[in-house]
Amino acid sequence: MDEKTSRFRLQAHRLQAVATIALLGWGFWEGVQALSTPETREKLRQSLSIEALLDGRLAGAVNHAMAHALPADPVLRGTGSALRWELFGSAGPQVRAGCDGWLFLTEELRPWPAPEAAMAERIAVVERVREKLASQGIALLVALVPDKARIEAAHRCGIPYSAQSEGRLAALLDGFAKTLVPVVNLAPVLTAANQDGAAWYRTDTHWSQEGAAAAAKAVAEAAKRLTPGLEPRAFRTTAAASPSDGPGDLIRLMGLDIVPPALRPAPDRQRLETTEAEAAPAGGGGGGLLDETPAVPVALLGSSYSLNANFHGRLQEALGAEVTNAAQLGGGFHRAAARYLAGATFREAPPKLIIWEMPERVMTQPPSDEEKVFLGSWR
Repeated sequence: MDEKTSRFRLQAHRLQAVATIALLGWGFWEGVQALSTPETREKLRQSLSIEALLDGRLAGAVNHAMAHALPADPVLRGTGSALRWELFGSAGPQVRAGCDGWLFLTEELRPWPAPEAAMAERIAVVERVREKLASQGIALLVALVPDKARIEAAHRCGIPYSAQSEGRLAALLDGFAKTLVPVVNLAPVLTAANQDGAAWYRTDTHWSQEGAAAAAKAVAEAAKRLTPGLEPRAFRTTAAASPSDGPGDLIRLMGLDIVPPALRPAPDRQRLETTEAEAAPAGGGGGGLLDETPAVPVALLGSSYSLNANFHGRLQEALGAEVTNAAQLGGGFHRAAARYLAGATFREAPPKLIIWEMPERVMTQPPSDEEKVFLGSWR
C-alpha cells in the first residue's frame, strides 16, 4: 500500500469517526429534548418507582417519548409520508386516494365487527332520548349525514366500498322507521347538490359549503314542520371577496400537512362564507323587569359536520331562527349529546327543538368505553 492510499484511508476513517460522533451527539440531543417535554416529564414522574421499573412501565414511558416526542419526528414523518405518496401513490392507513385528487377516509370504507348490534343500540338510545324530550315538550330531529364515499362514488375509481358500508344507510333508515324519531336522510339532498358542484371537499372529510347549504335547507324544512311558530329572525350569508384554501384534514391524516405544497395533493379552494344575524326590529325582545333574554329555540348537537363549511350559519338562515351550536369536533355519535343534555344550558333554558346530526359511518362502529357509559345511562 503506497503512502497516498494510506493517507486517504486515514482521512476516511477520521471522517467516519467525526460523522459517527456527530450522529451520536445529535441522537443524544434529540433524546434529551424528547424527555424534557412537559408531557413526557409528567409520564416519567408517574413511572418513577421500583414497581414501574420492574413491570416495564418506566421503559414503556421512555420508549413512547422516543417514538413520539423527538424534535425531528415531524420532519421524519413528513419526509416518509411524502416519499410514500410520491413513489407509490399511497395515502397511508387512514386515507385512500381516488382519482382526480379525491381523497377518502378509510373509516367509511371498511367493515366493522358486530355492526348490527352497535347500530341497534344507538337507535334505541335515540328513541329513549326522544321520549324523554317529548315528556318535556321538546321535539327531536335526527339529521343523517351520508358517507362522502357514497355521494362521491364517481371519484372513488376502484377504491373498494365494503358491502357493510354499502348497506349501512338503508339499514339505518329501516331501524329508525321502527321508532317515532323523525329523520332527515341527507343522501338524496347531497346527491342533487352534487349535480351543480361538489357537495364535498376533495381533500377533506366534510361537506363543502355548497353541500352544507343544501343540507341545512333540508334540515330547516323538516324542523319547521316540527316546531311551527318559531319567532322569526333574519340572517344573511356573505362570501369573502378572495378565494382561500379549504380545510384539507385528509392531507393532515396523510402526514403531508408540513411538507412543501408541491409534494401533496392540491388544496380545495373556496370563498369562505360567514352568516350573521341582521339587526332586530326596534323595540323587539327583552325589556322585562329582569331584562331576561329568551331561550334560544333550537339546539344543534352533532359532530364536526355541524362545525364545518358554515352549516350552522346556513341552518340559522334557512330556519329563520337562532340555533345554539353544541356540536363537538370528533363528537361522533354521543359526545355532544352527552355534554349538552347533562349541562346547565339545557337544564335552565331548554329549547323547543333539538337537531341531532350524526354521520352514518359512526353508527356501526364498536362503541368506545366512554360511549358505553353514555349508552348505558339511557338503557
